[in-house]
Amino acid sequence: MKNIKKGLLFISIVVMVFSFAACGGQEKDVYKVAMEPTFPPFDTTDSKTGELSGFDVDLMEAIAADQGFELEWSNMSFGGLISALQSGNIDIIASGMNASDQRRKQVDFSDTYYDSGLVVAVKDGNTAIKSIKDLTPDMRVGGQIGTTGADKCNELQKAGKIKEAKIYDGLDVAMMDLQNGTIDALINDLPVTKAYMKAKPGTIEIVGDVLNAESYGIAVKKGNKELLDQINAGMKDIKDNGTFDKLYSKWFE
Repeated sequence: MKNIKKGLLFISIVVMVFSFAACGGQEKDVYKVAMEPTFPPFDTTDSKTGELSGFDVDLMEAIAADQGFELEWSNMSFGGLISALQSGNIDIIASGMNASDQRRKQVDFSDTYYDSGLVVAVKDGNTAIKSIKDLTPDMRVGGQIGTTGADKCNELQKAGKIKEAKIYDGLDVAMMDLQNGTIDALINDLPVTKAYMKAKPGTIEIVGDVLNAESYGIAVKKGNKELLDQINAGMKDIKDNGTFDKLYSKWFE
């Protein structure tokens, strides 16, 4: 009888130990998040480490820390982000993405976190183009694939107002082509264009007024309410505790 009691006591202790270990060492959820890193200051690559960097990285990492989950980052072309999300290859898009009505039919967006707009950029010293109204049917105009800038370029070409809408996978190549004269102008988001001008002064300039306004959001697969709620809750928390403002100052001021 004593041996039976000892055996039961031992089993109970073992069960308790494993129960405590399971509670104390519970693994965090890990979500796959992707971006296209040629869109500074939102999405870029650290020149020293080669790691993905930018406002979107810091923002998403702050939300993850607040909500108790972890992130696994990957680099993808902007045009392939939504299809990767829909197919389940990634869980989150954090890539300076405009939460447009058209995209909302494909994915679910978080509360928006940045209000932007499009601008026309030209090579520094270009006096022929002073606004979008100065674009002519013999000109080539660039934009990045999957963005509202590319949509605007295609719209201008369809209307016969420019010769060609040249659409790029990466914004870095588009900026190079703008400087070497392959394209006459580039239509792109205001903060990204300003960041490029700051990093490489004297290369390009913005002309005319800001065009259509747009707001950026973090995207998840359609119907993934649990993850969307976590992201929105984390976004609210970091705005309330001042973390968001600190990150904004780091990347935009």
